[in-house]
Amino acid sequence: MLIIIHSETNKSNIQQNLGRPEYSYYFVLKEFRPVLERLGQVIEVSNPDELVDRLYFDCLSRGEACVFLSFSPPHRTPIHYACPTIPVFAWEFSTIPTESWHGEPRHDWRVVLNACGMAITHSSFTVDAVRDVMGADYPICAIPAPVWDRFAARGAQLRKQPVVEAVQLKLRGLLLDSRTVDLRAYGPPGLCEGTPLSFAGPAQDCQLQLDGVVYTSVFNPYDGRKNWQDMISGFCTTFRDVADATLVLKLTHHDIANALNDMLHHLYKNQSYQCRIVLIHGYLADADYEALVQATSYVVNSSYGEGQCLPLMEFMSCGKPAIAPLNTAMADYVDSDNAFIVDSTDELTAWPHDPRAAYRTLRYMTDWDSLCAAYRASYEVAKNDVERYARMSEHAVHNLQRFCSQASAEQRLRTFFAQRAQALEPLSVEVSSA
Repeated sequence: MLIIIHSETNKSNIQQNLGRPEYSYYFVLKEFRPVLERLGQVIEVSNPDELVDRLYFDCLSRGEACVFLSFSPPHRTPIHYACPTIPVFAWEFSTIPTESWHGEPRHDWRVVLNACGMAITHSSFTVDAVRDVMGADYPICAIPAPVWDRFAARGAQLRKQPVVEAVQLKLRGLLLDSRTVDLRAYGPPGLCEGTPLSFAGPAQDCQLQLDGVVYTSVFNPYDGRKNWQDMISGFCTTFRDVADATLVLKLTHHDIANALNDMLHHLYKNQSYQCRIVLIHGYLADADYEALVQATSYVVNSSYGEGQCLPLMEFMSCGKPAIAPLNTAMADYVDSDNAFIVDSTDELTAWPHDPRAAYRTLRYMTDWDSLCAAYRASYEVAKNDVERYARMSEHAVHNLQRFCSQASAEQRLRTFFAQRAQALEPLSVEVSSA
């Protein structure tokens, strides 16, 4: 079987696309590829309009099955190919788009899902949202990006201590530390003192030492779902008098200056505090990323919802307990045995790509008091209950193995294709003999 794969972001444009809509689909594609290669020959294409049907008809001429996996949301998935096409997408809102705008029918996802006849997503939450609209028997399955194997192997070599002794990291980029940055320049208009930092220069080599109880989150600061404002304010309030609590925010975006100024303003507003907040923007080599994971006591998520959340999955696969909500995709792998749960409530919102900003769906608002309570409880465990921390760490590893290992993804893919044997008859032959 030939499996054609595509995402709009690829290795040639990932640097300039970091943080832009749908950029993370490339990382999902990369994680799926080793599993797909167990099912057939895999070809990644950058120009699907030129190559997909050419490859498909070439396969037909020699009796070989062929399928196109479009790692993209449905409204960006082509539906005019002769080749069987399957969208592989993430979604974190209560309803899928059922309206169109700007003359593009695909904005109504029912058009695409009907045309393709099947889909792959990453959580049972999204499966339910699709079937609420498409019918209970619509062929869609939840297969998260299989990150567990790679990160569990890393985690097995790391010391899993809740209170971290000095760990050194090296990075090339920007490093901002609340204990060394003069925040007076980031006050409100009329109250600023001094000159804000310039982020226009070339990347610098930086060193960072972490110790104590370290909380880490990795996200795009321009992503409105991530709710980093509550993450910071809750941390500063909870640990106002705690000097050995550190929050590390690893930021991903190709153009970070505006976000950094905004985040430094929030650090200014939440003064004064003895805890430490570190902002990192730049490249971490594998060894230093592993050092960041090793230096992390807890991985933090305070978002309004997740399609799967790769960083959360990666850190938990390494054995890091979480502070996170129990909703959307996270409900598939977060529980009270591997995380401190943050409560949330429903709130009306718009589909993120709807220019009308029309209220058609729900997101899940973080309960700020619950977030602070999770911070307090996690710190208490880190300092005084090493055995519970170890149990949470072990449970995180085992739960994520069930959820997002390569073996699990392979089994689900084989089952999905086998169940679609009637609609994709050539696939059933190839998969069963793979």
